[in-house]
Amino acid sequence: MATSNLPVIAIVGPTGTGKSDLAIAVAQELGGEIVNSDALQFYRGMDIGTAKLPVNERGGIEHHLLDTMGITEEASVAAFQAEARDHFAQIRARGKVPVMVGGSGLYVRAALDVIDFPPTDPDVRKRLEAEVEAQGDGPLRRRLAEVDPVSAARNLDLRRAIRALEVHEISGRAFSSFMPQREYAAPAIQIGLNYDRQALHEALETRVHKMDAMGLAAEVEGLLGQGLRDGKTASRAIGYQQYIDFLDGQITRDEAIDQTVIATRKFARRQITWFNADERVNWLNPLEPGLLEKTLQIIG
Repeated sequence: MATSNLPVIAIVGPTGTGKSDLAIAVAQELGGEIVNSDALQFYRGMDIGTAKLPVNERGGIEHHLLDTMGITEEASVAAFQAEARDHFAQIRARGKVPVMVGGSGLYVRAALDVIDFPPTDPDVRKRLEAEVEAQGDGPLRRRLAEVDPVSAARNLDLRRAIRALEVHEISGRAFSSFMPQREYAAPAIQIGLNYDRQALHEALETRVHKMDAMGLAAEVEGLLGQGLRDGKTASRAIGYQQYIDFLDGQITRDEAIDQTVIATRKFARRQITWFNADERVNWLNPLEPGLLEKTLQIIG
């Protein structure tokens, strides 16, 4: 297949499996540029805790959609869809191949699939949040069960339940009706990386300890001075939330590490569940030899 005709190459899978390294190798081999689809790597200053590659470790490959947001901003999957596809087009125009990498499942689908995003209205959301604050979540969940029983049956957390009711009030449509089919908007190939669960769990624990040694506590402390607590997404990120508690004196450093390890493992399991549900993902074991060669064979 001619390089100019290659589809978007997406490297996906759980955290800690070497997606960034493979993406760089693929981009070097095919003449590509990388588009980030890890939602937390959008945030400036969140480097150690998100395993963001320093510039000198990016293999000379141009990276896009890194460090695009302040820590108090809210990421928008709809905005990301437009930005990612714009970068795909620009990379193509330069005669290069778009290589997307990241484990944020919804963002990956937003970039690759035909998706109609539900509308948003901050005023409606604030009103619903105020109602929950005053009355508890019981009345809201009962209303959701009446207008969108499919979403209600999913036992959504409170934030998503509020979002589902917000969508219904704005559009008159059930939030569940916006769930897309698995249909690429343009040609794409997904390469998934994963390996033995026990080995992955051990690797993730090692990774968290390395982040601590690299100065994650100092990174979080510096971000607190920039308003980290005001960032709804950034302040709840794995590692950052735990180290905020440590710096506040609520838990010890060892407890922050242990809690981060547990949260990271749970997150990896959710990622595996998400990507396993997509039959279009081509799975490879990054610990086996010949990873790049196998990837290139799949790409064609």
